Parts: sequence; structure tokens; C-alpha cells
Amino acid sequence: MIYVIATLTVAPEKRDELIAAAQTCIKATRQEPGCISYDLTASTTDPGTAIFVERWKTREDLKSHFETAHMAKWREASGKLISGRSVEIVHAGQVEKL
Repeated sequence: MIYVIATLTVAPEKRDELIAAAQTCIKATRQEPGCISYDLTASTTDPGTAIFVERWKTREDLKSHFETAHMAKWREASGKLISGRSVEIVHAGQVEKL
């Protein structure tokens, strides 16, 4: 399993528009093979930050996700809304659950 944490920087006044634009992509992504979970959250302490938290069965599943039509549409829609992004991929050898 892998985890993806994608942190987006967005102008606070565009945050609601970003979240609305993400809904179609989120719904389609959750139906993809290998997607365990996929969600976008808005920071409660920084109105200019939104974070995708994802879990995928394999890195290959994630690679396929990047090539979908709904991701192309998301990139087009979000490009005008975000001013920065960082993506971290965590390969889980061991996950401790509390």
C-alpha cells in the first residue's frame, strides 16, 4: 500500500471553488481499481491550504490514476485556482495503528 499527501496552495477566496471543482474527480477516482481511499480536506488553521490524502494498493494503480480523463479535467480546472503544490508518496512497509 502507498499513501499520497498532496498539499495545494490556494487563494483563500478561491478555496470553495477549488473544493467544488474537485468533487467530480473525487467521485470518479474512488471507483478506480486500486483506490482504497481518496479525499480532499481544507486546513482548519490555514485558509490557503487544501490537502488530498490518498491510499492506493500499488504504485502502478497511482500511475494509472494520473492518466485518467477525470484527472486531466481536474488539472485543467484546478490550474487556475492553485498557486502551488507538493506531492509526497509514502511507501508503507509498516504502519502502526493506534
